[in-house]
Amino acid sequence: MGTPASRAEPSAGAAAAPSGGAIAGAFAADTTAVLGLASRAVGHVSLFYGYDPEKPAEKLFVMSVVNVGTASSATAKNAAMADISRLTQALFRGKTWEVLNDAVVTKVSQQFAKAFGFRLTKKGLGKAVSAFGIVVGGTLNWTTLEGIVDAADMAYRRRFLLEKYPHLADEEASGPFPDTGPDVPDEADEAISLLDEIAEAGGPDLR
Repeated sequence: MGTPASRAEPSAGAAAAPSGGAIAGAFAADTTAVLGLASRAVGHVSLFYGYDPEKPAEKLFVMSVVNVGTASSATAKNAAMADISRLTQALFRGKTWEVLNDAVVTKVSQQFAKAFGFRLTKKGLGKAVSAFGIVVGGTLNWTTLEGIVDAADMAYRRRFLLEKYPHLADEEASGPFPDTGPDVPDEADEAISLLDEIAEAGGPDLR
């Protein structure tokens, strides 16, 4: 028969284990940090190609790149790639942005943050089976960040070349982006349409 101290160990361990709510909260906080880090990483790539990520239109482009880099189902990937292609064409052709003010960008940013957080948290919580799940989720997020940076390099390189060689416009519209990994079922990753969010927030309708 064990001592009182030894009998107390299992309950103490159970009490020390994070609850489901704590794990969910950890991932929610983690996705906020990942989105901020991802946006800064994309912004760094944009500066490398000569684009100012602080301009309203460029902030939207940054979000579209993050969307491409985090999409994992075939439907979500196709929607994200279509968005970024249309946005690239609009920026290249000098689409007027008079209605694109800070209020519109703020609304779009808020809606995208919610969708992004849901997407990344859903991926992470699928692996959060124990205290070690938080570590697994962190690894998943760093892998995601790498995919975002790869998508950013491709997206800004296309824009740069398109402005330098306008005859590439038709090729840009149909060219594929790098694969962001194996497809997951559609129900595991809902598509995010940044262009829908822009139009609904009162910005230009580029759909």
